[in-house]
Amino acid sequence: MNETLDTLGKTVASALGPAVTGHALAHGELTVTAKASDIVSVLRFLRDDSRCLFWCLIDITAVDWPSRERRFDIVYHLLSPKHNARIRLKIQTDEATSVASVIEVFPNADWYERETYDLYGVVFAGHPDMRRILTDYGFEGHPLRKDFPLTGFVEVRYDDELKRVVYEPVRLTQEFRNFDFLSPWEGTEYVLPGDEKAGGKGS
Repeated sequence: MNETLDTLGKTVASALGPAVTGHALAHGELTVTAKASDIVSVLRFLRDDSRCLFWCLIDITAVDWPSRERRFDIVYHLLSPKHNARIRLKIQTDEATSVASVIEVFPNADWYERETYDLYGVVFAGHPDMRRILTDYGFEGHPLRKDFPLTGFVEVRYDDELKRVVYEPVRLTQEFRNFDFLSPWEGTEYVLPGDEKAGGKGS
């Protein structure tokens, strides 16, 4: 299987030339990296070429690397039912640069791109309905960015007196604590059933 995927990676890289920047095998999976400016043509090739036939777009997501200049990897997962193969395609972009929507190649990219925009802030140029899809209308920020505050910015609750939903700045109900792991609430001195071997020679 690895040999087949490696051959496929070389085929894609050879056919697409400079649009593909590399390919690699890891854990029995093929990952191809491409230029963001060529994403539409690369995906069209992967869908239509008889050696590929990746007809199914399984997912679009992102990975955030805040310390990197182009902080986002946009990741496309594809399936070829014809060849019983999967491929992962990656491109890179930054906070200010949009990525071309691939709806014209895979119409089901619609909600995947909206989700990636909502959670990471990546804008897909040419998308017909670039709105949030998981968070609320007035939500601030993008919650899967690694620099997003763990408490968020606002909290939403229903106010029974006002009989409506209200938005308020986040308030922490208690101060952050120093954890005492000897406390019975945070850790026990006795051994729990099943943990007897945890510190033994066999572990």
